Amino acid sequence: MSVLILALVAGAVVGLALGGLGGGGSVLAVPALIYLLGFSPVAATTASLIIVAATSLSSLVAHARDGNVRWRSGLLFAAAGVGPAMLGGLAAGRLPAAALTVAFSVIAALAAWRMLRPSRPAPDGPVRPARAAGAGAGLGAVTGVLGVGGGFLAVPALVGVLGLRMKAAVGTSLLVIIINSLAALAPRTGTADGLDWAVIAPFTGAAILGAWDGKRLAAKLSGNRLQHVFAYVLLAVAAFMLLDTLI
Repeated sequence: MSVLILALVAGAVVGLALGGLGGGGSVLAVPALIYLLGFSPVAATTASLIIVAATSLSSLVAHARDGNVRWRSGLLFAAAGVGPAMLGGLAAGRLPAAALTVAFSVIAALAAWRMLRPSRPAPDGPVRPARAAGAGAGLGAVTGVLGVGGGFLAVPALVGVLGLRMKAAVGTSLLVIIINSLAALAPRTGTADGLDWAVIAPFTGAAILGAWDGKRLAAKLSGNRLQHVFAYVLLAVAAFMLLDTLI
């Protein structure tokens, strides 16, 4: 199978997951880039940030049109993650490839665990600024180091910490993901020349189209069923990456 076809198929799957689940789909981008398309772990995390930012921007337009983006809350939450995202982007280039892969497999397993857990209701009490800032900073750091959008972390945080309803949390998380991804890309600009844009461009295009189809698919199928199937796929990916690195 040619590299172009692999890039298109992988991008479509990532986009379908992002559009259908509102988070977690980007976790598949890094292993797809490494194991299917031959990217190094550092290059894969950088390319993933580009793909995630572009795909999230496309999806944000649709969610904003539906009134599901809380701009002020999202901007404030994302602001706490800008610095950690930039520091994480700097640190990623200095970490051994094996350490990046192991850390990524742990995050993928965490994403799956999050999806298999029942959703928590929004809190009734006031928002705690320190807790919100801590959650935003942690999300930024994860995005910076591992090149994942972090929607699987952002959505529960926006619900549990800021008290947003699920639809608003999904839409607002896209805004947070875009800002964090761009912040994480800033210190990596020197490595962009070494990226294979002939792979990244079709991967991104397929992911954007897939995200729109994923949103329509989610309206027809059970959200819980989609989430559980994807969670088990993520667990399998995490286990494979961990075993491949350690054995």
